[in-house]
Amino acid sequence: MRGKLTLEELAEAVAAGTIDTVLVALIDMQGRLMGKRFQAEFFLESGWRETHGCNYLLATDFEMETVPGYAATSWQAGYGDYTMRPDLSTLRVVPWLPGTALVLCDVEDHHTHAEVPHSPRTLLKRQIARLEAMGLRAMMASELEFFLFEQSYAELQAAGYRGLTTLGAYNEDYHIFQTSKEEDVMRAIRTGLNAAGIPVENSKGEASAGQEEINVRYAAALEAADGHVIVKNGCKEIAFAKGRALTFLAKWNDRAAGSSAHVHQSLWTLAGEPAFLDADSGGMSPLMRGFLAGQLAHAEAITYFLAPNINSYKRFAAGTFAPTKAVWSDDNRTAGWRVVGEGSKAIRVECRVGGSDLNPHLTYAALLAAGIDGIERGLELEPEFRGDAYVADAREIPKTLRAALEALDGGAMLRGAFGDAVVEHYLHAGRWEQAEYDRRVTDWEIARGFERA
Repeated sequence: MRGKLTLEELAEAVAAGTIDTVLVALIDMQGRLMGKRFQAEFFLESGWRETHGCNYLLATDFEMETVPGYAATSWQAGYGDYTMRPDLSTLRVVPWLPGTALVLCDVEDHHTHAEVPHSPRTLLKRQIARLEAMGLRAMMASELEFFLFEQSYAELQAAGYRGLTTLGAYNEDYHIFQTSKEEDVMRAIRTGLNAAGIPVENSKGEASAGQEEINVRYAAALEAADGHVIVKNGCKEIAFAKGRALTFLAKWNDRAAGSSAHVHQSLWTLAGEPAFLDADSGGMSPLMRGFLAGQLAHAEAITYFLAPNINSYKRFAAGTFAPTKAVWSDDNRTAGWRVVGEGSKAIRVECRVGGSDLNPHLTYAALLAAGIDGIERGLELEPEFRGDAYVADAREIPKTLRAALEALDGGAMLRGAFGDAVVEHYLHAGRWEQAEYDRRVTDWEIARGFERA
């Protein structure tokens, strides 16, 4: 059995004894799958309608700390439940886990059954609905990069994440022989995801030792974001099963390239025509120009949703193929926004700002909200940048999480698109991340100053 399932097909598989477990998961603020393992018979009896989870699941940090200060939930409010409503269109086989299926959930208020506004999936669905009201739909894809290591997760954790050894020994960008050495893991990832209904097009070596990229076919925005989180979870589980570790940390080593999640975006009419293509010139339509202008106009304010962690900002370095300037250019990898596919139906915007640690639902929602604003206000697209954007005197991508949070706080567009309460929720998450970092003593500080201070 492969790919997506209907409820009826799941029932047949359970009766045949090929599936006995259903993973029922929501997507948390960090883009991780959080949920329960259902005995398949009970899922078919009632779990397919709804289940419940503690409402701290959208108010924790990476460590699952009960972070104080959220308006949505707290110890004072008793940390009640969310209703997790399975979206049966996401039900699928998980081929790399024996006898297992997976379904993703929308998150609802336990009492009103209204969708929780700060849930990442809700945020994206609301921007998709705005586009549909305009007669448009978004098609998106994210190129995901990661580093693959010789050791297992347990070995690296026991070693305090010191002595990490990448599976490759040198830059393997497009390198067939080097990636052949890693094919035991990468083939399992490609074939496993494909069999789960995630259409992987290819994988390749990237610009540092042990760095990989996996590319999934573009899809409607919600399907693409859902696929993104399943890809990340699946890659980790498959590497774990092979005795290896991999990381989606944006910058695991200051001497290596960072890992990105370039987001490709295009708008289409509901009738299936490419809304970004100017049929006469083969170039950008006025709608595409407005969409791109909106993203550039709000580049600083949306950066937090493209780079949500302290480490995210270590990736923005000149000469590393990670952008430092929020400019657009035609087929130019030094720019933050790159236009590709000109002259064809595949014409699209590639946002190169995001790192591999982003939450795709939040990223897609922020990008779409900015693009919609550009269309609605008829913003003029600034002239194309040409040349090396790293040395240009141009609009900069925020250099730190603190700067990105200030830009988000001061921006009106996302407050209008998401709501003040939602923006304040994510500002609180970002400020907690910054405060946790600010109070820590790092290895770098000790090595630099222990004797010399």
